[in-house]
Formats: sequence, C-alpha cells, structure tokens
Amino acid sequence: MTRILMNRRRLLGTGAALGASTLFAPGLRAQAAPVKVAGIHASPVENAWNSVLHAAMLAADEEGVIEYTFSEGVSGTDYPRAMREYAEAGNVLIVGESYAVEREARTVAADYPDTAFLMGSSGEASGDNFGVYGTWNWEAAYLCGMLAGAMTETGTVGSVGAIPIPEVNMLINGFAEGVKAVNPEAKHLVSFIGTFFDPPKAREAGLAQIDSGADILFGERIGTADAAQERGIKAIGSLIDYTPRYPETVFANAMWSFRPLLDAALADATSGKPVGKNYTPLSLMKDGGSDIKYVEGAAPEAAVKAMLETRAAIMAGEFEVPRNFAEPA
Repeated sequence: MTRILMNRRRLLGTGAALGASTLFAPGLRAQAAPVKVAGIHASPVENAWNSVLHAAMLAADEEGVIEYTFSEGVSGTDYPRAMREYAEAGNVLIVGESYAVEREARTVAADYPDTAFLMGSSGEASGDNFGVYGTWNWEAAYLCGMLAGAMTETGTVGSVGAIPIPEVNMLINGFAEGVKAVNPEAKHLVSFIGTFFDPPKAREAGLAQIDSGADILFGERIGTADAAQERGIKAIGSLIDYTPRYPETVFANAMWSFRPLLDAALADATSGKPVGKNYTPLSLMKDGGSDIKYVEGAAPEAAVKAMLETRAAIMAGEFEVPRNFAEPA
C-alpha cells in the first residue's frame, strides 16, 4: 500500500501528476472566460520537473480556468523568441524557466509590461511582471533520506542530479541531511549529468554509483531508477510519483505540486496585482506544495515512525530542514 501525505488544502491541485481534483485560488472561479496561459518548456514535458508544470496547467485547462498552449524542447537560443511570440499572442501569463537565459528573459519581460511572466529562476523577481519560483521539495527529500539512511545495508547511498544550481543542490543536500540524521556514518555519492534531460546518462551515473557501493539511489533526474531497477536495488523519486513505473524499485518520492504557485500567479495577474514576486514559498510542505509519498512496509516500522514524527514537526513549524544551496561535495 502506498501512502501519500499531503496537505489537502493545497495538494489537491497537483492534477494529472497525482490524479487528484483541483482547488482554485481566490477569484479564479469568477473568470467569465478561460485566461490565456502559455508554457515554454526547455525540456520535453515528459521530464519530471516539466511534467509537474505541464500537469498543473493541463488540469487548469480541462477545468476551463485557462486556455493552455505550450512549446517543449525549446533551446536557449530560441527561448526569447518563444517568449515574445506568446506575449504577442495575447497570453495573460507565460510560465517557463530562465535558468539558462536570465538576462534575455528579463529583457523580454521588460518589453511586455502588460504580460505576466512566471519563470523558474535562481535570481530575484524584477519589475511588476517578472515573477520567479523554485522547486522547494527539499523538506520531502529530507524525509526520504531518513528512510534511506535506515534502510541502507552497505552504508552508501547515491544521488544523481542535473546541474549544480541552487535548487538542485538544496534538494540533494536535503536528502543527504536526512540520511545523516539517522545514519551519521553513511557515505553519500553525488553525480551531475550536466543537463536537465538525459535519462540514459542518468542511468549510467546511477550504475557507476552502484558499482561504488550504493544500494539506494535518490533520483533527482529521470533515468536514475532505471539503474536501480537493473541492478535490483531500491530508489527514491523526486517531483512525481515514480512508484507505479518502478513498483519493485521506488519506495518513496519527494513530491512537488506547481498548482498552488500557478493559482497564486493567476489570481494576481487577473486582478491587476503585480506578479513581480517570489512564489517559491508556496512549495513548502505547510502550504501543500510538497510532501513525501512512500510505500508502506518498504522501510522498517521504527524508521517510518521517526520520519512521520519529523514530518509532523515540520508541518507544525517546530523543525526546519536546513537549506543548503552549496554544491554537494
């Protein structure tokens, strides 16, 4: 049996990624017609991170809240052009990622002050119309790490990430801290594949970590679980629920929902309020933007009990998972 621990006030809005119904931000129900929203995805929408954004916007489209169009696999050189085309097409909100095109993306936004932009970014919001967000599911990764630390038999775990940007670093560091909280002597191997989407490369990185003794892998990148499945060890997923795809391999997932962020930005954009703010905090567990999903019986009962106690402390504001943006050693 798989248990998903989510704050229903927010996480009902995860859409296709969780197969749940959706909540609306204040004011969105009153919209007479769908709001035009565009998504610009640098990776294919099957990539875990992009799939979470895509699922949230697809669900909002199906509910008649937005009229969603999107592009996927958009290169850095084409990204500004795509932003301009969607702005010219009259989209009220454009959702994307500016990690590789920070300067260019902000220049485009400045040229279209009446269009709201919500962009994944390691930088700050700018102006009234350039809002930013990051993926803050590191609290859930910490909880997953607690289970991994209690389950490892070799005393070595591994993490496969994309690129050592702050959000990815924080996630992997969160997992590592969770491992060390219950198993201080555990060794943690880290590999970066240098891109946001290359499942075969993530698989190879995972295989190398297994060859170095890792018996549990944290897959910040899609493809990591393939290595674990191939070698018969356990794995942890991130952002989406990988357990149905790898039922004998993935025993826990650090989930993330984009819907709370989307709803908040839509509410601001449609009410004439500035979207030039950081929407990232809506990813916190206490706001229902992230949580752990785990398979009951996979981890020792005592480990699950300790993890749930820590989860309750996080939700109550009694424990703060360290935020470490430094590149994992």
